Amino acid sequence: MPRPRTFKTDKVHVGDCIDLMNAWPEDRVDLVFADPPYNIGFHYDEYDDNRPGDEYVQWTEDWINGCVRLLKPTGSLYVLIGDEYAAETRMHLKRLEQEQKLVFRNWIVWHYTFGQNCKSKFNRSHAHLFYCVGSAATGKWKASDPPFAFNRQDIAVPSARQTTYADRRANPKGKLPDDTWYLRPQEVADDGEVSYFGPDEDTWYLSRLCGTFKERQGWHPCQLPEALLERIVKLSSHEGDVVFDPFTGSGTTLAVAARLGRHWAGTELSADYAKRATQRIKHVQKTGQTHTTTLSDKGIERGKPKKKAEPHRSTKDQVGPAVFK
Repeated sequence: MPRPRTFKTDKVHVGDCIDLMNAWPEDRVDLVFADPPYNIGFHYDEYDDNRPGDEYVQWTEDWINGCVRLLKPTGSLYVLIGDEYAAETRMHLKRLEQEQKLVFRNWIVWHYTFGQNCKSKFNRSHAHLFYCVGSAATGKWKASDPPFAFNRQDIAVPSARQTTYADRRANPKGKLPDDTWYLRPQEVADDGEVSYFGPDEDTWYLSRLCGTFKERQGWHPCQLPEALLERIVKLSSHEGDVVFDPFTGSGTTLAVAARLGRHWAGTELSADYAKRATQRIKHVQKTGQTHTTTLSDKGIERGKPKKKAEPHRSTKDQVGPAVFK
């Protein structure tokens, strides 16, 4: 099947992300967010999430190269990954930095709750988020005028100097969040609705998405909370910019981009996932609201959880990361 060479925005392109990205012209997107399969045995519609380690590492390097190729020199790249291959992923980003194809900015740790209940080791409750920017940042530039989108004012939070100590030296515009993002759940109402503290808090009070949460779509095994993507999209893109996700999945990245007035584009191996994600994104574009589902929509009766509450994972990693895209 010939690969489409036309890169279209506001569309989920069905096919292999590496093939598609390598067929498209370079320098097309302003922000890339990638949450790939972690090679821990999740059951996806079309993808085998149980590859030999060396093969998975090579595949990871190939799709990252495709993302960097598609990224504008003034763009930003975020990669979310679990413990198993975080080191290998970081080393490849370092090699790309040495080749002056990007600049590494932060190793962010997302600390979440509702993780695994491990039997013989500490419970895992984090994922790794690598933040890089495009090649325009390899030269000299001023922090007050970076050659990439960095909308500090859109994600700044009050500092302790302001809220606790009334220190006159405090920056009245607040401070940037730290590189550890702490997420906790709040009370869940009887209808499954989740309430969160406002975006002005520097501690994020939300967890990964459990099956009972209205935001959770139910048809995809992995789904991230929109609030996580909202911080990234606000910080690293402007209205009208193009946000790209090579692993569209349930469509969270692109739904947030659409809600915030960005153009969006993605690739997805599964035609079924692409269709459902597009429906979700179009709903957001039309209404401006997060697409939600009820417990009955997902076949869940409160107080009577399903026997297998979480997606199936391989026996080789019973205690791996539980991060939902």
